[in-house]
Amino acid sequence: MSQLYLVPTPIGNLEDMTFRAIRILNEADTILAEDTRVTAKLLRHYEIGTPMQAHHQFNEHKSVEHLADRIEQGETIALVTDAGTPGISDPGFLLVRECAQRGIQVYCLPGATAFVPALVNSALPCDKFWFEGFLPHKKGRKTRIDKLATLEATIALYESPYRLVKSLQQLAEGLGSERNACVCR
Repeated sequence: MSQLYLVPTPIGNLEDMTFRAIRILNEADTILAEDTRVTAKLLRHYEIGTPMQAHHQFNEHKSVEHLADRIEQGETIALVTDAGTPGISDPGFLLVRECAQRGIQVYCLPGATAFVPALVNSALPCDKFWFEGFLPHKKGRKTRIDKLATLEATIALYESPYRLVKSLQQLAEGLGSERNACVCR
């Protein structure tokens, strides 16, 4: 039966791939890749010859219906991002939603995601947490930080290294300077 697999990829260490992920990438008819150049390195490392197709934030809105049609016609497709789990602050959500609406089987393999190891290593409470992903760059950023300030939980979010210092300053202003923070890479 045709299906969609969401395959997490390593974050910084190619040895973090699972045996199952390697098998799925080998068996899929097509691999959808956020950046085919990045994914090509991973596929070469594991000697995987499955054809790739670009699937990223700039083309996913136009391609999800066609991709779901291909799956319905019998293809098995594996979706990967440059690092981590597809759909978590990366492309994937739109295709998963389209497949779910059509009753297409979607499997998400367990594996790498950046925020879980960061959360656990932070020494901040992990019993209640909120994953924010990326904050808006400009419009709505302050409003979003103000809403986060109302949460009584550890907050995990992603940020570019180029905006990190400014973001930490904004978060300290919005959440309160007495709130603990941890920066992980």
